[in-house]
Amino acid sequence: MDQQTPTTLFDLQVDQQASVFLAESARWARFLAILGFVMCGLLVLVGLFMGSFFAGRMSSMNMGGSSMFSGGLFTFIYILIALLYFFPCLYLFHFGSKMRTALRNNDQEILLESFRNLKSCFKFYGILAIIVLGFYAIALIAAILGAAVGR
Repeated sequence: MDQQTPTTLFDLQVDQQASVFLAESARWARFLAILGFVMCGLLVLVGLFMGSFFAGRMSSMNMGGSSMFSGGLFTFIYILIALLYFFPCLYLFHFGSKMRTALRNNDQEILLESFRNLKSCFKFYGILAIIVLGFYAIALIAAILGAAVGR
């Protein structure tokens, strides 16, 4: 049987109530993005200061650079986490800003750009979640194999 796609799907409209919901979502998105930017900055600062702190402590305990958890590695990990967290915050900030502009100016193109940024934010989180789940699966397999070999 031949099913037809409803043509109303392409005639979606943003009514007054949807506009209010989108405006409130945009405000919260901008707030969370700015909070995320602050957290990224704090992660970088913590990585720099704690990395040098741990490097100093390890050198005073005669561990030197031979330890896997040296200050440089600690700093690198924290800066990497801050960098990974920066991009979804940037997408979220652009979503909030462009949504506010689109609703204020009734601009369809900016509305589409806003939703494109929201899509990119969710896509980034989704890919990151898949990668983390993959690492968890590898760690679980390694733990099972390690337990089996250790017997």
